[in-house]
Amino acid sequence: MQISLPALLSQLLLGLVNGSFYAILSLGLAVIFGLLNVINFAHGALFMLGAVLTWMAMNYFDVNYWVMLAVAPVLVGLFGIVIERLLLRWIYKLDHLYGLLLTLGLTLLIEGVFRSIYGVSGLAYDAPEALSSATDLGFMILPNYRAWVVVASLVVCFATWFVIEKTRLGAYLRAGTENPRLVEAFGVNVPLMITLTYGFGVALAAFAGVLAAPVIQVSPLMGQNLIIVVFAVVVIGGMGSIMGAILTGLGLGVIEGLTKVFYPEASSTVVFVIMVIVLLIRPAGLFGKEK
Repeated sequence: MQISLPALLSQLLLGLVNGSFYAILSLGLAVIFGLLNVINFAHGALFMLGAVLTWMAMNYFDVNYWVMLAVAPVLVGLFGIVIERLLLRWIYKLDHLYGLLLTLGLTLLIEGVFRSIYGVSGLAYDAPEALSSATDLGFMILPNYRAWVVVASLVVCFATWFVIEKTRLGAYLRAGTENPRLVEAFGVNVPLMITLTYGFGVALAAFAGVLAAPVIQVSPLMGQNLIIVVFAVVVIGGMGSIMGAILTGLGLGVIEGLTKVFYPEASSTVVFVIMVIVLLIRPAGLFGKEK
């Protein structure tokens, strides 16, 4: 089978765009699990919520994409803070299964509300006018919006990594999960820090949802299939590993794109095959810490 260079590059770009979504979503999951020790199954529903709020703002209030890129993550982050204060705070010392079941229930509730209003058919959302065109690179046509998705995702992902791994705030966050009493002795409000961390993690999901709105048709169920792949990405990268989530998300998106070129039948399963292989060789994940 002979593949033309433009076709190969187009699939690589598509894989990189998907990988950007995987990276930013798995980053949010890794932040929440690594710092709160909660498996947040509601992440896909909150990703959808960011996209649907963006669609609603445009259609009902004529608010443009750029405003919602900042507003939607804040709104969903505040919603996440309410969830953490009312529900999650009671299960931190319990088995992971309780957090998984609770957030699964939240997922069904959130998706059910929007499905009853909008159904399951997709809602069209156009890319902003400034990014609606494409650039001719000579060897391929590069859609400007897809290039923007990759750049924005990389900036947010690596800024988050820098804050958590290289700043005093990040040190407090990591220490607060290991020994909260010691950190509180230094005058740090650990419960508030945990609440804000969860809000930030779900805000990342909403940010990805706003980015995805012009690429993936907006639907109350748009997070269902994506979140399964994202969980696989987190497992492969290592549960709680920030850099692992970013690099693995981007890498698996590219691998998935290449698989669609050379062996399309395996494109929907290649991520899970890699997950099985990694778990057999390194159960903690590629970047996870062995206990």
